[in-house]
Amino acid sequence: MRVSTVGRSGLTLACLTLATSASIASTPPPAPRLLGANEITAPIGDGAAALTPDGNTVVLMRGNNPFTLMESHRQGGHWSKPVAASFSGQSSDFDPAMSPDGGYLLFVSNRSLEPGGKPVDAMRNGKLRVGGGMAIWRVDRHGGTWGTPVRLADTVNSCAMTFAPSVAADGSVYYMGCIDGGDFKPMRSAYTHGAYGKPEILSLGDAQDSIRDPAIAPDQSFIVYSIKHLKDAPYRLAISWRTEQGWTAPCDMGEAVNGGGESMGAQISADRGTLYFYNERKLPASDPDAGAGWNNGSSHVWSVSLASWLGARDHACH
Repeated sequence: MRVSTVGRSGLTLACLTLATSASIASTPPPAPRLLGANEITAPIGDGAAALTPDGNTVVLMRGNNPFTLMESHRQGGHWSKPVAASFSGQSSDFDPAMSPDGGYLLFVSNRSLEPGGKPVDAMRNGKLRVGGGMAIWRVDRHGGTWGTPVRLADTVNSCAMTFAPSVAADGSVYYMGCIDGGDFKPMRSAYTHGAYGKPEILSLGDAQDSIRDPAIAPDQSFIVYSIKHLKDAPYRLAISWRTEQGWTAPCDMGEAVNGGGESMGAQISADRGTLYFYNERKLPASDPDAGAGWNNGSSHVWSVSLASWLGARDHACH
């Protein structure tokens, strides 16, 4: 979910400057693929998407504040028409993130803790944002049905605008949050003994960088996130790896991924092999679907294999 700018101090490994469009991939990455062209896609556009481990169910955000979480299923190589998830549609719900085992979904909502209550407000920079509250919720998945959403503890939801969750295999959650009403920062809350621990701020990028939407690999060995150096620049996806010294400096994922506008809402598949994100790129005129009504510059969900970047882990950035 895109909000206002923020920066954090980074680490020391010498990597590619994001002002360039080079990629660290050891082999040229494939072009991103559109998810569900003519089946999931819609003129209104879609945002962040979360898929089950088998890749046959997707939950994605649709709309423009308020948002609704839409659900689609793949059978016989085709996606069903997206419909509102059973737990969504009454509040503004967005930023879905599937647990690696597919047992539950985290999402962001302005819904009230009280059934039928009014949407939660937020105070930001001294201004009241009516209905602008953001908290992370969890809904369990039982086979093909969803349970009742439960708000995560205040340990995670430490301010009224907490968003963009991503779940590790051990239950730890990475997300955008703030402390004592301060700037938004990428954070991690470890999940141990059935409870979320005190959040730690992730050191990603340099102090002037704006970081958004951290997506953690299930084994927490690498992280993909949106970053920009300058206020008016578009967000671009970058990848960092965990080392004994901390996170490596951000390595831009190149024009093959980042071309076509801002790249946001990253999520990583359960097998670590695929990256999902949303982008406003349009299909080229040569594409058979170029004339489709949904190919109008609205955001859609794209996927790209991570194999070339993971194969380049031990390579220096060029």
